[in-house]
Formats: sequence, structure tokens, C-alpha cells
Amino acid sequence: MTHALSRRRLLAATAAGGCAALLPAFPRQALAQATPLRLRVERRTLEVNGKAATVFGIRQPNGAAGLALDPGQPFRVDLTNRSGEDTVIHWHGQTPPYAQDGVADANRPTIPDGATRSYDFTPRPGTHWMHSHHGLQEQRLMAAPLIVRTADDLRADEQEVTVLLHDFTFRDPADLLAGLTGGAASSAHGGGHGAGPAAAGHASHAMPAQGGMAGHAMPGSAGHGGGHGGGHGDGAMAMDLNDVEYDAYLANDRTLADPEVVRVERGGRVRLRIINGATSTAFHIDLGTLTGQVVAVDGTPVRPVEGRRFGMSMGQRLDIRLTLPAGGGVFPILALREGAVERTGILLATPGASVAKLSDRADRPAGPLDLSLEAGLTALAPLAARPADLVRRVRLTGSMTPYVWTLDDRAFGAHVPLEVARGQRVELTLENTSGMAHPMHLHGHHFQVVGLNGKPLAGAVRDTVLVPDGAAVTVVFDADNPGRWPLHCHNLLHMATGMMTEVVYDG
Repeated sequence: MTHALSRRRLLAATAAGGCAALLPAFPRQALAQATPLRLRVERRTLEVNGKAATVFGIRQPNGAAGLALDPGQPFRVDLTNRSGEDTVIHWHGQTPPYAQDGVADANRPTIPDGATRSYDFTPRPGTHWMHSHHGLQEQRLMAAPLIVRTADDLRADEQEVTVLLHDFTFRDPADLLAGLTGGAASSAHGGGHGAGPAAAGHASHAMPAQGGMAGHAMPGSAGHGGGHGGGHGDGAMAMDLNDVEYDAYLANDRTLADPEVVRVERGGRVRLRIINGATSTAFHIDLGTLTGQVVAVDGTPVRPVEGRRFGMSMGQRLDIRLTLPAGGGVFPILALREGAVERTGILLATPGASVAKLSDRADRPAGPLDLSLEAGLTALAPLAARPADLVRRVRLTGSMTPYVWTLDDRAFGAHVPLEVARGQRVELTLENTSGMAHPMHLHGHHFQVVGLNGKPLAGAVRDTVLVPDGAAVTVVFDADNPGRWPLHCHNLLHMATGMMTEVVYDG
């Protein structure tokens, strides 16, 4: 027996475009599927501003990007690599057993071209995503949504709209990184364990050299903007906000020259599931004339926070609930590049509304992201109150010149793993002394933000937190999933040059 789809969910299904497909809801016993779902990593051709590029994709046999699972549905997936090179896919936001995390190391080899790897674990609900954790493949769009719905999601009379953001270059990502490092990058990335930027070079085709390094001439310090969007938008660009000037910024694989138009109901409710899958670009999500409520971050519910602009860094997700005006119209949902004028996004349009072309450049630069949204977030289901068993401080270190990013002045490979014991409550303070903001992501766990610059708070439970330059963010997590878990900056270029360590413990 199937559940009847609400009119809004039906609209979401027919307007999904490049997003994860809407799956029908079945009784729990029927969802214990005997046949695994199939995903394929493959090459595809994408047109960006009138020019063709060869990129990657993670798709179902029907062409839908990524996966959407309903309540009770297991993550039972056969992943086949047809990319032409080794890869490995990380299930960002999920907490599977260590062997299924999708990061290659001595115990977990990459997936050779033509091979299939099987996964079977209980998924964590929420807005998540999947992406390569090998070399620089993520820069070439090896990423897709991973949505796990709850029973409340199915009951809600609202239309779901998933948006995956990315930054795009026609250049070979290895050349891009070499331009930043002077060809001297020395860290082991390879998905985290054993293959550095040189190994990443085979992952890419040579493209016309159009993208380049971003300018860093204006004085200032990242992380001191204002408002939930994390910036004043007053044109005062902070130093070292952006490493790279990209050729385009994408929302569901499209630019504002040809944006995705999602048809919505007049007076209807919409749940935006926004994923920042960009390699090294943070965004402000600008709702324009609409007022929205952030109801979840990194897939985890929070007490609603109202506003029209919200900042999100690389690897982070925002669920934003909107109510559309009864009169209808066209409502741009824009992602404004931090510290710059470039933007991308989608359009929500009610039936009959006339859609006009939007520029991909704003009138003035957006400001830097800050911690104002983070300070306003409160977890609806916080971690159980208990004292920390282990307290550690990790410094975020490195510089633009030379372009090497580290933790405690050690690049990955020369790192000292953080050794914990199973069952411990671990408190980490991430202190940024590097001169650039870093979104820090911990695999295999979700942490709660409990302090910002020494001020306690009962913050969000999430898996990726922004640490602006000069800031200190304190998080706590429970060591309840044994393994060797990467803790790294989710700016891929920073991780590739060394900004990663491991949290290690046995069962």
C-alpha cells in the first residue's frame, strides 16, 4: 500500500530537475528492500555558460542525482564506479560503521574503475550529501544530495526543494592547486589517507585555463560581519576570504543564465534543503522578499530561527521553511559568494508568473561570514548533559604564503592523532590562528556546539562548524563509533595541503 502524495509533494516531484528524486512512502516492512538501491559514479557532460565541460556525477539508473530515502528505509546501496579512475564516496552527515564511511586508507581501499562496493547501515535522518573523498574529484562535481526523510516530513503539507551548490572551474583542479602552492603542495589527501595532490592530477582532464587565484589585497579580518548572513554587504572585503576566482557558481548544476525554475503554489509552504557542496566557497543564502525559518542545520532540527539571509560554509546544510504569498509571483533563492559579487541560485515561481532573467552579479559584494547564526541556534535534541572526560584544544594553523594549511602546525601525514576511549565525552576547542576561516568537519559523529569565543551556549548538534579567523569554537561529542575518523577543514584545497588529523579509538 502506498501513501497518497500531497499536492505540494507532487509538485516537488515533478519539479525536481537535477535534485534527488522523490521516492514514494511504503510501509516499514516493505522498505527492508531485498534488492539494494543502485548508484553509479560516472562521467557526464555539463554545459556551463554555453561551454561544455566533462565532470563527474553520482546517479541512479534513472538518471536522478543521489538518493532520497523515506522513514525506515535502510541505506542498502550498491555503488558502481564507472568514472574511469579510482574513487571513494563519503556519506557526509551519516554515521556508519568505520569500514563504510567512504574514506580510503590502509584498511579501506579505493573503488577501482568497474568495481562495485556494497553498503548497508541505518541512515541518519536529515539533509545530507555524498561526495568523493579521493584526490580533487569533488572539485569536478563528484557530489550529490542524500536526503533521509522522517515521518514528520511525510506528514507535512509542504513542498521539498533540494539545492546543491557548487563552485566550478574549467581548469584541471590539480593545476588550480598548483597555482596556489607554486607546485609545492606536500600533504597527503587522497580522501584523507595516503595520496597527495600529485596523485589527484590523474583525476582530471585539462581544461582551458580561465579560473585563477582570488585577490587578497584589501585589509581586514574574516569572520566579523553582521546579521544571520554573516556580513554587512557594505563592500568591505576581508583578506583571504576566497582562495580561487572560479569560472561559475552552480545551483543544481546551473547558473543564473539558465536557472532551475521550480513551480510552487500560491500561499504554499516550501522546505528548502540547501547543501553547500562547494570546494572552497562560502555563501550567504538570500531569500529576497521572503522571510524564512531555519529549522535544521546539517540535518539536525533546531529551534526555528527567522530571517531573510543566512550564512553557510562548505559542507554545511540548511533546512529553511518558507510560506509563499497568496498573491504568487517569482521568488529568487540566491546564494551570494562570500566577500564578492558573484551569485547563483534557483527561482520559485507560481503558475502563470513571468520569469525574468537575473544577473549572476550583485550590485555590491557580500560581507564575510561570522558566527551570528551559530550563536542563535539551539538544538531541539541536545546531547545528554554530562561532564567531559577528555578536553583538548586544536589550533587551526597555516597561511596563504606558503599555501599550506595545518592543525597544530602539523600537516596530515605528520599529524598526531587524537586518541580517545570508547564511551568518553570529548570536548574540543577549535582555535583559529591562521588568518582565514575554516569549516571543520568530523566524520562518524555529530557534535554539539557548546561555546563560541569562550561564551557557553546550548547550540546546534551538527557535523560541520565554521571557525572564523581569530575565533574559538568549542564542541562536544560522544565517542560511540569506534574507528579512525578524519577531522578536517572542508575547504578541499586546505585539506589537500594538510589541514586534517584523526580521532582514533577501538571498540
